Amino acid sequence: MQRPIDELRTALVEGCGVAVEGSLLALALTHRSYAYENGALPHNERLEFLGDSVLGIVVTDYLYRAYPAESEGHLAKLRAAVVNMRALADVGRTVALGDYLLLGRGEESTGGRDKASILADATEAVIGAVFLTGGLPAATDFVHYLLDPVLAASARLGAGLDWKTSLQEASVSRDLGPVEYRIAEAGPEHEKVFTASAVVGGVIRGTGEGRTKKDAEQRAAEQAWHDITASALAPPAC
Repeated sequence: MQRPIDELRTALVEGCGVAVEGSLLALALTHRSYAYENGALPHNERLEFLGDSVLGIVVTDYLYRAYPAESEGHLAKLRAAVVNMRALADVGRTVALGDYLLLGRGEESTGGRDKASILADATEAVIGAVFLTGGLPAATDFVHYLLDPVLAASARLGAGLDWKTSLQEASVSRDLGPVEYRIAEAGPEHEKVFTASAVVGGVIRGTGEGRTKKDAEQRAAEQAWHDITASALAPPAC
């Protein structure tokens, strides 16, 4: 069930001081499936296009200034770790963006409110709406409001800048043995939930859930990486 869009508008004002013009916010949350079912209404793909470019410049500017000693290649990897569908969908979930989406009946019935591609696109569209409302300063504040935790997390990753690669690096450097992932799934086809176990050298070091196998594996790898690196930093037993 879709929640009133004004609730989100109020939450954004209270959370980060950004007041998005109401009709633009509604447009940003209108998926093409809803638009086509309701007389070919305007939908959010143009705003998504704009928001994608705004997001790119804000994140690129931040990384350029925050990491003056890093090469262009490493900065590009850092940016890719932040500006990707999974990360954008996750930050969309932090503001419950899916609850406010205007979806067609088909998308509604197949779990579209939590579909990563739809959430990521809507997140970019809202960024575009913020930009049109308040310009680059407002959009910059909004992007940092959403993505600062992701930016901080990306800085802790290894050279591969994803948790599975970082876990593999940690395992190899500590000679812990091979890394593998065991997957279990539950729920109906349109609401399936995957649970992954990250197994390092035959030992389960982390678990994670996600709406896709890839998301579940990344979350399991993140937990395993923290477990391994924390163990390495712990003082020896007396």
